[in-house]
Amino acid sequence: MRPDAETLQADRAALPSPWELPAKARALYLGSVLSDYALRTGLASAVTGAMLPRSVFINGRAERDRLRFYAELTAAHDAERVFAPPPSGIPIRAERGRWPDGDGSPPGRLQLLRFGSPFVPLNPDIRRDYLRHASNATARAQHWRHDGPPRPTLIVIHGFGASPAWFNTLFFSLRDFFADGWDILLFTMPFHGGRRGSRAPFNGAEMFAGGFSRMNEAVMQAICDLRVLLGYLRRIGAPRIGVTGLSLGGYAAALLASVDPDLDFAVPNAAVATIPGLIDSWFPANVGQAILGRVKGLPPELVNEALSVTSPLTYEPRVARERLMVVAGLADRLTPPEQSLMLWEHWGRPELRWFPGSHVLHFQRGAYLDAMRKLIADPRPRPQSAAA
Repeated sequence: MRPDAETLQADRAALPSPWELPAKARALYLGSVLSDYALRTGLASAVTGAMLPRSVFINGRAERDRLRFYAELTAAHDAERVFAPPPSGIPIRAERGRWPDGDGSPPGRLQLLRFGSPFVPLNPDIRRDYLRHASNATARAQHWRHDGPPRPTLIVIHGFGASPAWFNTLFFSLRDFFADGWDILLFTMPFHGGRRGSRAPFNGAEMFAGGFSRMNEAVMQAICDLRVLLGYLRRIGAPRIGVTGLSLGGYAAALLASVDPDLDFAVPNAAVATIPGLIDSWFPANVGQAILGRVKGLPPELVNEALSVTSPLTYEPRVARERLMVVAGLADRLTPPEQSLMLWEHWGRPELRWFPGSHVLHFQRGAYLDAMRKLIADPRPRPQSAAA
């Protein structure tokens, strides 16, 4: 359940006030806030532009029926019903790939994993439209493997529009984790990268171009495809498997922790926790949604409940609290720290780490990376440590 306003206000004290930071950190905070406002406005404008053509022509009654379908699932709080396990034994092709650009190739091999996604949209009303996206039907991932037997594996899920491997390699310091002995699996979200249609105006646009229903189903497909990959990693003998992700990828990572009890750990980073709460703060997307709702007769409460069907706040985590960690950016204005605090509260207040930067400028991130290494290096549950 989502924490109420009073609880969230009390939880805000778990993060320092920006004005309590040392001078250098405060300067980083102020500068990155401004950059995030600019980035958020540009991204919200792009998303609104992707949704607008379809939104103008939607049938209000049909859209309300679709929203009610998801709202009823939200009310049931049944993760197994929404995220049904995929069929076992899905064949996966593994082809030799090239390492992302960097200082030479690390010892080991990079494999490109491909398989036909077994996902079928939950809502029968949009199945035909959803499944006609041929590129999205092939799930994709990069698998960095050491020579020898399978190692403990870190699954990494990129953020919205940020699927390039080179970016995620740098952002998550993946070469360092690989050097520490971890195999890496870089997952491609639906409608991103090679799963993007040829006419999509930008990376990930098709997630929003189909309205609220497609947004929901795309997240469900991500969890379905991730569970196929989890099964594959277990079949080849990976001794431990954990997940991290940024923004929308953090949303998927948190959801996976609500579905799969065999994950060793989950570390959402600057994660989305609830899409309705996020849209409310995104100009001009919030204005566009409000106008669309009034014109088409879509009650805001119904929209919010329908979009909450994929929120990690709707379901209980299935990973032990001691194996969870939440990372938040104090200056983040794309997924404000309140989003991370809602997830932290819902998860029973596991380890919380913060940095003074914004959504993409993670200043002083060495502290949370070290904490993450400490968490994932120890396969046993450990006592909660203080946030820092």
